[in-house]
Amino acid sequence: MNRWSKKLRAGVIGVVAAAAASALLWAPAVAQEKPQDAAQEKSIVVASTTSTQDSGLFGYLLPIFKEKTGIDVKVVAQGTGQALDTARRGDADVVFVHAKSAEEKFLAEGFSLKRYPVMYNDFVLIGPQNDPAGIKGKDIVTALQTIKAKAAPFISRGDRSGTHIAELSLWKDAGIDIAAEKADWYREIGQGMGAALNMASASSAYVLSDRGTWLAFKNRGDLGIVVEGDKRLFNQYGVMLVNPAKYPSVKKDLGQQFIDWLVSPEGQKVIAGYKINGQQLFYPNAGDPSA
Repeated sequence: MNRWSKKLRAGVIGVVAAAAASALLWAPAVAQEKPQDAAQEKSIVVASTTSTQDSGLFGYLLPIFKEKTGIDVKVVAQGTGQALDTARRGDADVVFVHAKSAEEKFLAEGFSLKRYPVMYNDFVLIGPQNDPAGIKGKDIVTALQTIKAKAAPFISRGDRSGTHIAELSLWKDAGIDIAAEKADWYREIGQGMGAALNMASASSAYVLSDRGTWLAFKNRGDLGIVVEGDKRLFNQYGVMLVNPAKYPSVKKDLGQQFIDWLVSPEGQKVIAGYKINGQQLFYPNAGDPSA
């Protein structure tokens, strides 16, 4: 081997040695980054309803869950129909909504494998304090029939939400095909519960609301509850993990941990503890398999 070959070989060995030393030098730093990266990824997306958001429930509940588990829950608040569609696209890990028939359809389509009942409250019919339709204290069927007969202004969310689905079912119970019989008195706005209440307040109209959002609503103006307590106004909430077999990106373990906590005695106690002005907004019933 001539002296130039020896020099070349020595140079290559030097470069390799330097690279190896550099790798060893940086290895601990890389190793230390992995747990940090994992911690940053400890989050899930929950597609849920505007009522759980507007009522303030998530603002109360999620910090408690995060403190216990370290899991950050990012909420996409939409109407139930939109929330289920978000989950159908694989853009959520968990869906937490309130329209049992739509939830069962979601299950039947294979987008989830199990539905868990979580809690309930009820719907209330809101209207002007002077009650121009004269329906205060009536049952919900009589109230809706009277609203239509008197063409009293009514605001519909019109957004395929759980509340909108319930409203359409109630019109049907009243023997009214609202799609065919609606007129200028019936206004569909395609927005959430807060917007519907604001619109009703501004236009002295009637509107169906979940009780939780109503209790948290500040801009009531001249509105008040005119119909409540009818068994047909029952409002059940359920939660489901998006099927990871359809969407491998679903964070199965973290999502299931959130669900398990919601239906656990601890989670149920937290839900029951959320109150506004001393009034409980949601009633836990995870132990009821028929809910």
